[in-house]
Amino acid sequence: MPVLRDRDHTPRGHRPPRGHRPPCGPRAAALFGALLGAVLLAAAPPRAAAARAADPGWTAEPATGAGVRPGGARPYFYLEGIPGTVLEDRLALANPTDREHTVTLRGADAYNADGGALAVRPAAESTAAGSWISFGAGATVKVPPHTRAVVPFTVTVPPAAVPGDHPVAVVATESGHEAGVRVHLRVSGPMLAALTVERASVSGRGRAAVIHYTLVNRGNVALAPDLSVGAEGLFGALPVPAKHPLPVELLPGQRVELNEPWPGAPDADDVGLTLTVTAPGGAHATATASARLVPWGPAGWAGAGLLGLGAAALVARPRVRARRASRAPSPTDRAEPTGAAEPAPTEDELTGASR
Repeated sequence: MPVLRDRDHTPRGHRPPRGHRPPCGPRAAALFGALLGAVLLAAAPPRAAAARAADPGWTAEPATGAGVRPGGARPYFYLEGIPGTVLEDRLALANPTDREHTVTLRGADAYNADGGALAVRPAAESTAAGSWISFGAGATVKVPPHTRAVVPFTVTVPPAAVPGDHPVAVVATESGHEAGVRVHLRVSGPMLAALTVERASVSGRGRAAVIHYTLVNRGNVALAPDLSVGAEGLFGALPVPAKHPLPVELLPGQRVELNEPWPGAPDADDVGLTLTVTAPGGAHATATASARLVPWGPAGWAGAGLLGLGAAALVARPRVRARRASRAPSPTDRAEPTGAAEPAPTEDELTGASR
């Protein structure tokens, strides 16, 4: 699976229109590069600033030009146009080795893999915006030793293309080695930033607790979301992770399952969680979850018993107060004489007095 390349800045001459926030800003660009680099770490660690395959001996990156500051390099391709537009750009292939390399070029659809990492689809499965990219006669390039080849390509936006971000990449391949360069492709038109949070739950307890949830991009722009967590137990608020950016760029129409460590979770409690996710552009969503954290074993059962007694006490306290209030004497009950009269003797009573 090829690695797509991003950096932390956008060069002059290739910036989006005024007032438009690129689908991958500085923070998301750095995050994107880290995520995509992780896709191929199992094969080989990165060894160069340019997008590099496992060990092909060549690099692929956006070509520099007059609009780029001296010594600068574009972190990715950024292309935008209305439906029916033909967009153009150039890819640079550098061969620093002593032998010739033959590289095949193609466009590919990008998607969110497991955990949110970005990856590209195989040629046979790139039937969406990846198929809009064409290298024409330059799809196969021979790069001589110690040579840098610049290859032009086009992106033909169909007349019926849907507005929004269309994540794609340019992929270079040789003998099973692949390197991808990200293309931020946007079709002009109405933009909508929207997401939902689903299937929130908690597993484990104490420092081993983990929050699970699913993010779904319901809009047509790529999102760089932030997460905040709130938690309440039987006895009040619980410590939770601070608000922070999530390690994912969520592409339009994509669904990712994420996990959030919760080291501040209690060992025994009845917990209610609220997850709030936001992203630039006005995207906002919340989800709730509940969890009864009960440790197992004799000590765990004792703790669960104490927890149950505490909950019962909280429930019973208002009832006790109400019962006491119902038994309180009224003011009229307290108005009694200080002394009681002696009962009058009856006719049969012997008093010792003469009649």
